[in-house]
Amino acid sequence: MKTEFQVIPGQDELGRMQRDLRFHPVSNSAPAVLTSAQVEQFNRDGYVRGLKIFSAAEIGEIRGYFDALLAKVLAAGGDSYSISTAHAKYGRVFDLLRHPRIVACVRDLLGENVIGWGSHFFCKMPRDGKAVAWHQDASYWPLSPSKAVTVWLAIDDADVENACMRFIAGSHHHGHLTYRESNPGEHNVLNQTIDNPLQFGAAVDDILQAGEISIHSDLLLHGSEANESDRRRCGLTLRYCAAEVRAGMDWNQKGVFVSGSDPTGHWSNRSRPTTE
Repeated sequence: MKTEFQVIPGQDELGRMQRDLRFHPVSNSAPAVLTSAQVEQFNRDGYVRGLKIFSAAEIGEIRGYFDALLAKVLAAGGDSYSISTAHAKYGRVFDLLRHPRIVACVRDLLGENVIGWGSHFFCKMPRDGKAVAWHQDASYWPLSPSKAVTVWLAIDDADVENACMRFIAGSHHHGHLTYRESNPGEHNVLNQTIDNPLQFGAAVDDILQAGEISIHSDLLLHGSEANESDRRRCGLTLRYCAAEVRAGMDWNQKGVFVSGSDPTGHWSNRSRPTTE
């Protein structure tokens, strides 16, 4: 990317925003939880993966909570992808967004002052036929500068058979990429598609055991195939940014202080919801 700031084509508010969509490498010579090699990998490839956070018993209890929540959402007319901004609605998800083992990993990449602002269950039911097209998270987020990451917590085991997430290693170095609107016939969970992803790097399967996380840059190209197996594949995405990041479209109201503080007062600090 040759310019510091970029306005994304489009007539909506997000498209008119001027944003710094460059990758800002992590400078951390003494990470507390991650290894120096993992920090180097994040800078080089745009992700780290296979970080064990929860034991089998712990993730089993979390899975039981999600199963009950999903049943409630389905009964109310929702679907397995519609549990979004969940930390603003459910106390248990709020607690996961602030979980110290997860936050410690994120802090090694984003610095001491960290805001948690997003949470979304991506649950692919067996043979549901829906893919997540190749995309960059930054295309959807009114945030600047590009100092934000997604944590993907495996609620179920995620492998090639049940359509684990896939990364294009190193694609975050290309800045913001041109996308097109997805066609209805593509059965895409999202409304954006970036074509010919392999021109930007090699594809890597994000294979995770339940209770593990991966962390990827908001500029990393990623997606997943349709789940054609008889096994569910559920993950909880947790979104974080450095407190210095500015949010448009009132997204600062989604924020929760998960480490340190926001000296500027830009981000709200939501209270824990009473609904579990």
